[in-house]
Amino acid sequence: MAAHHVVIGSGINALVAAAMLSLKGGRVTVLERESVVGGCLRTEELIPGFRIDAMAATWVLFVTGPAYGALGGELERHGLEFVHSPHPTAVVRPDGSALVLTMDRAANVAAFNALAPGDGDRHVEDVGGVERDAPFLFGLLGGPIWSGQTARMVGGQAWKRGTRGLAEWFGQSLISSRGWLESTYESPMVQALWAPWGLHAGLTPESAYSGQMGRVIAFALEAAGAPVAKGGSGRAAEAFRRLIEEKGGAVRTGADVRRILHEKGRVTGVELAGGERIAAGSVLASVTPTQLYGRLLEDADLPKEREAARRYRYGRGNFQLHYALDRAPEWLSPGLDDVALVHLTDGVDAVSRSANEGERGLLPAVPTICVGQPSKLDPSRCPPGKATLWLQIPDGPREVKGDAAGEIATQGAWTEEVRERFADRIEGILKRHIRDFDAIRLARRACSPADLERMNVNLVGGDPYGGACSIDQFFLWRPFKHSEGGRTPIRGLVQIGASTHPGPGLGGGSGFLAAKGLGA
Repeated sequence: MAAHHVVIGSGINALVAAAMLSLKGGRVTVLERESVVGGCLRTEELIPGFRIDAMAATWVLFVTGPAYGALGGELERHGLEFVHSPHPTAVVRPDGSALVLTMDRAANVAAFNALAPGDGDRHVEDVGGVERDAPFLFGLLGGPIWSGQTARMVGGQAWKRGTRGLAEWFGQSLISSRGWLESTYESPMVQALWAPWGLHAGLTPESAYSGQMGRVIAFALEAAGAPVAKGGSGRAAEAFRRLIEEKGGAVRTGADVRRILHEKGRVTGVELAGGERIAAGSVLASVTPTQLYGRLLEDADLPKEREAARRYRYGRGNFQLHYALDRAPEWLSPGLDDVALVHLTDGVDAVSRSANEGERGLLPAVPTICVGQPSKLDPSRCPPGKATLWLQIPDGPREVKGDAAGEIATQGAWTEEVRERFADRIEGILKRHIRDFDAIRLARRACSPADLERMNVNLVGGDPYGGACSIDQFFLWRPFKHSEGGRTPIRGLVQIGASTHPGPGLGGGSGFLAAKGLGA
């Protein structure tokens, strides 16, 4: 029997779309080329008993988005559970000074004002502005851009604000993170708290609209925290799998799609690497543009798309570093023991420098480091009394051209030696902030951008964001300047995933929109 819908890939967007379509009675087949379901939702054992999230870990975009609203109850029946800390994030500067964000706005206001009079009040203005504009702002960030619904929403805002007022709003939304932080907050500590967060959206402190994304992230962290999935992100993928299969769908691993089948401008199904063909009325492809138009549609007469895919740009790579520890880390700076995500950076200039070095193909001399403490939130991830750390360095070069510090001979590639020496550099920074780190360190696992691409073909050069997120490749123009969201020239074929609007992250937005467009 032909599958009603075939979904290529099993990342968050693919799983969201498949689950929603299954709940509406559609027959769904999910095809994943790797041996495990989940894409970047992958949990592995570092050493026996120590479960780590190899890639994606934090679910704030999901729990605050519409996909969770539609699927949360069903997924919870199948074992999905989120755990939180009241302290979602913090920053530690090289001198050991630290600032912790809580989920209590009054406490944040007091802490910020104590650092610089007025900074707390300006924080209220920032997150309050996101709250006031939430229907419009999140409608643009997560809604169907090319739709009558969005046109009416923008028209309503023009009526409400006036045309100049609406132009002012869009102009303010394009401010860079540096512009936002340096013109708003007097305290270098407050600036340092927010400076790294644009990197997690694929941006830099100088990128257009990174300031707006920073305000959105500040609002989301304060309101919803930085939750992780109990048991690991891989457990969340399994909850999706159980839901899809309960509703009659199929989730197949080790199923590599060789090409998408089409006839007279209409999709007809897919062909697997082994020659098996699966007929389908619609195909949702959670892949990059280069995968879609360079491999899966290699035989299609689509010169405009093929040229646009050739020109499509990818961003910096991620570098992941994981630890199994003999006991919970004892931070030398107070107040960090139960913080979900701790950034190690000196502030805006330091983040800008490391991101720029990464973009130029250099190993950053002082990388921006994000330290997650998942076992503090979820003790089930390791044996009693032990701990794990999850480190993400979001400014790794896709292609290594050199070392900004002039200490590592790179030879132009992410070799095992380059990976481990760069991991040593990161560890050297980390251990300055944790008492007796060498004594409690049991095991380490490093994953370079090249390793991440080997784990997931969609992470081109280790880029976890599906392509550079600069303004010319985002919103109306993602993936291409002529694109209309995930629509393709082939009827019934929809591209989803981080390379399409609304872009990267664990929100599942493009999968949600595609499923709604197909009647879910």
